[in-house]
Amino acid sequence: MIIVLIGYMGSGKSTVGKELSKKLNFSFLDLDNYIENKYNSSVSDIFDNQGEIYFRKIESECVREICEKGENLVFSLGGGTPCYGNTMTYLLNSSVISVYLRGSISTIFKRLLIDKNKRPLISNIDENNLKEFIAKHLFERSKFYNKANHIVDIDSFTTKQLVDRLKLLTKPM
Repeated sequence: MIIVLIGYMGSGKSTVGKELSKKLNFSFLDLDNYIENKYNSSVSDIFDNQGEIYFRKIESECVREICEKGENLVFSLGGGTPCYGNTMTYLLNSSVISVYLRGSISTIFKRLLIDKNKRPLISNIDENNLKEFIAKHLFERSKFYNKANHIVDIDSFTTKQLVDRLKLLTKPM
């Protein structure tokens, strides 16, 4: 079984994913880390040197490559991954369980302020414009995110509470 976590950057996909994988005794894989290892380059460098279109292409290819392995895995995608290369359609037509970790603009904003410089899409956006940027992206991306098999609101829950909820949601029938 593969559980794919989707959502905007800062929604907790990696944090929750790591904890969920421990609870389920699954492997955990973060797509950005996978790409960085496979291409021996940081996501930021790929963005800067090859451009976003190239990055989105390899991102989509890597999702398919990983999902086709079919192992017990919790897999966190990048925030934009479901929105490019028919990736969301691919996920919905495969046997993975997709979960959208949905956060409000204010929750995402607070989280992103903490490590803004580590995120290539927002590192050059000043704090005054960041909320508007997040709101615009969430509006554009929500049509993809909302197609997930499950939607879990993150705003008022701890990591442990989210993990417990996801464990119940993804339990085989």
